[in-house]
Order: sequence, then C-alpha cells, then structure tokens
Amino acid sequence: MTWPILSLVTFLPLLGALLIMIMTRGNGPLAKGTARWVALWTTVITFAISLVMVVRFDASSADFQFVEKLPWLGVAAYHMGVDGISLPFVILTTALMPICILASWTSVQKRVKEYMIAFLVLETLMIGTFSALDIVLFYLFFEGGLIPMFLIIGIWGGQRRVYASFKFFLYTLAGSVLMLLAIMAMYWQAGTTDIPTLLKHGFPVGLQHWAWLAFFASFAVKMPMWPVHTWLPDAHVEAPTAGSVILAAILLKMGGYGFLRFSIPMFPAASHDFAPLVFAMSAIAIIYTSLVALMQEDVKKLIAYSSVAHMGFVTMGLFAGTTQGIAGGVFQMISHGIVSGALFLCVGVVYDRMHTREIAFYGGLVNRMPIYAAIFMVFTMANVGLPGTSGFVGEFLALIGTFRSNIAVAFFATIGVILSAGYALWLYRKMVFGPLKPAVAHINDIGLREAVIFAPLVVLTLLFGVAPKPVLDMSAASIASLLDGYNKAVAAYTAAAPKTAALKDLPAVIPVSAPQ
Repeated sequence: MTWPILSLVTFLPLLGALLIMIMTRGNGPLAKGTARWVALWTTVITFAISLVMVVRFDASSADFQFVEKLPWLGVAAYHMGVDGISLPFVILTTALMPICILASWTSVQKRVKEYMIAFLVLETLMIGTFSALDIVLFYLFFEGGLIPMFLIIGIWGGQRRVYASFKFFLYTLAGSVLMLLAIMAMYWQAGTTDIPTLLKHGFPVGLQHWAWLAFFASFAVKMPMWPVHTWLPDAHVEAPTAGSVILAAILLKMGGYGFLRFSIPMFPAASHDFAPLVFAMSAIAIIYTSLVALMQEDVKKLIAYSSVAHMGFVTMGLFAGTTQGIAGGVFQMISHGIVSGALFLCVGVVYDRMHTREIAFYGGLVNRMPIYAAIFMVFTMANVGLPGTSGFVGEFLALIGTFRSNIAVAFFATIGVILSAGYALWLYRKMVFGPLKPAVAHINDIGLREAVIFAPLVVLTLLFGVAPKPVLDMSAASIASLLDGYNKAVAAYTAAAPKTAALKDLPAVIPVSAPQ
C-alpha cells in the first residue's frame, strides 16, 4: 500500500490519548464523558483501519507485509511489518480494545481521563510489539507495555493493588533484563538488529543455548509458565475488569509470540535441545494449575489459574516441532484471548452488581439472569474445549501435534482437559444453578451495553469453533516457512553433532601383540 497503514494503526491510539489531554479539564461529568467517547471512537476507528490490512493481506505469502522502514539512532531502525503469525494478534488487540472501553463505562468513576489515556497508550505498545521488525524497537514496545498496565492495576485495582502491581512489574522486568543482555550479544555477533536479517543468520550453537535461556526467562514469565506464574493470580484478582481482559487476552500472548518470532526460528538447535524442558514445564502447568483451580473460592482467581493451564497447551504445541502443534498453539492463543477475556467480563458483570467475587456468595443466577446464564455457558463450554467452540480446535491441534512428537506429554496434557471440565463445570453449577441465594434475589440481567459487549465474542467463539479456516489459513504460510527453516537447521545440527560409539560396537577382545 502507498500509505503507512501499520504506523497509523499503531499510533492512532496515541493521538486519541493526546486529544483526551487537550479536550478535557478536571474530572467533572463533562470531562469524564468526553474521555470515554474519545477513547471509544479512537479504538473503534483503529479496529476498522486494521481490518483493511486483513483484506489486503496475502495469506499465500510468508513474507512480511505492509513493511515500513526508517533509519533510527544509527544502530537500530524504525522497521515495522506483519506476517501471518503477527497479524492475528494485531487484529485481536484492536478488536478487544473497544470492548474494554465499553466494559469500563460505568465501573470506573475515579480518574477516568487518566484511565482512558493509560489504555490507549497500552494499545499502541501492544500493537507495536507484534509489528516491530527491529529487535531494539521490539524490546522498547515489549517493555513499555509494563508501565500502563502497572498503573492500571496499581491505581484502579482492588485492596491489594499496590502489592499486585509491583509483583507483576518486578517479575516481568527481571526476566527482560536477561533478554536485553541476549539482544546485545546477538548484535555483537550478527552486526545488526534487523529481525528479518537475524532470522537468516546462523548463530553459533553455544550462543544459541545461552540466548535461548535468556529469552526464555522473559517469555516464560510473560506467558506465564510454571513455576514463574505466581504473579498472575494476584494481578488478575486486583486488576479492574478491563485490565484483566487485556492481561489475559493480549499481554500473556506476547510470550508465545516471542517464542515464535525469536526462540524457535533464531535458536533452532537450542529449541530442539530444550524442548524436553518445555514439555515437562507445560505438562506440570496443565495438571498442577488445574488442580489448584479446583480449590479456589474466588471466581477471578479460578479463571486466572485456568489461563496458566491453557497456556501450557500453547507452549507444548509450539515446541512440538510439527505443523499441527504450532498451528494449534497459534489458534489456541487467539481462541484463549477471546474466551478468557469474555470470562473475565462475565465476572465483571456480577461484580459490578454485588461487589464480591466469592463463589459461595452466588447461586441460582439462572432464575434472575437467564441471558447472562446462556452467555456464561457458551464461554464455559469453550473453556472446557467442547467441540463446536473455538477452545476445542486449538487444544485438539496442539495435542495432535504433540502426540506426533512425544506421546507421554500428550497423555498427561489430556488429563488436564478432564480437569478443566471439572473446575469449569463446578464453577458454572455453583453460580448459575441450584436454589436462588437470598443475597442475589434482586440482581438484574445484563443490559444493552453489556449485550453489545458480549455479542461479538459469542459469535466469534462459535464461528471459529465450526469454521477455524480464516485464522488457520492466515498463518499457514508463515508457519510452514518457520517450520521448514527449523527442520533444516535441526537436521544440520544433529548431523554435525559428534557421534559416540556404542559399547556394543566395540570388539569384545582387544588384541594385544605378544612379545617375541
């Protein structure tokens, strides 16, 4: 295209944030209303423009498209572009932001202007993370997203918001410091920070292993993987509803995207060698956090642990080294972004009315909120992985791909599918069915604004469950290219590895010349 559509989509939210600062004074009703409407229209227009990229995107090509490049600071460059792996995450981000603004319409009443600015700045940083084609630019976007989310949790969160926000910040920052050191080492070795060039650069095996571990320290915390997941439940519980939606739907996916963009294609030998470690951590995460979810009394914390378990399917599929595994991992991340975001919105609906997240407080909601009960059921079934919903497709592909690589890991992961049905159906029965609790006897069903929020999420959950082809086709060429390069690199690495003679190949008796 002749106009910089990717930069427009990336930085348009910043323009909206600037408009809010210029047009609003104080925190009166007029200023609050103006901030809400400017934020809503900015995110809606950003989403509409991002759809132009979907229409113009050539899914048959594995190359980066909508590329923009400008020199910057001599070493790095402003280099932007998307392929079939990154574009779905860009669209997921732009699609969920208007929903988050609508979800915060009445629940956020203090510092509304600052709240909307924080979300718009966060949108720019998230889109930039998925679009950056320079590793320094990626790092700036990737780390920059910590700041607005830190403020969203710390200012508009619950009672323990300060503790949760600092825990979130310190966990993610600690891992990213190691990634920065790896980026410096890569630049010294390759002489460039350009991601397309780095993808073609064959790094020495020794550097691959150390760099892989450094990147893994950052991405594993971001996803988060067991055992560095403990910041997530606290952050989810204390964050406002829209903050939990973005945290689960987008920020967690940055770790998986990092594996696909950096760890697997740039460090194939290390990815091959460390795959058993990832498999073990994924299997433990799926089973352990599912069992922990079964013991939760806070509905938000239960869904947070569920997210950790579902991300285990993603990492398992990505490192299986098969087409089905990687395709399933990508699809599962998109599906989880929709489903988990919707589940946190479901929690927000009842929390806004009753101001408690205790599961025992609720019961019999179907008698007072039949529409809400039906919507909640759709997302609960998708979270379980029921065929016909988007949750089934991602998990099934990830399991199939892993089965071809490691049967034992796929077996243990399947146990997690059973456990997910246990905690999800238990939660739904406790809150929705049974006798109507007196405490919620006067609760009202969802209104028009909430129906507008949930309608597209319900449609997408069911549509991608029966017709996943649009997402799978968009990423197919890029995944095939990634896997082709990975397999060739691994084959060359294993062929060049020193071969140790087996004991059985040695002669039974070593002849010794007798002295004459």
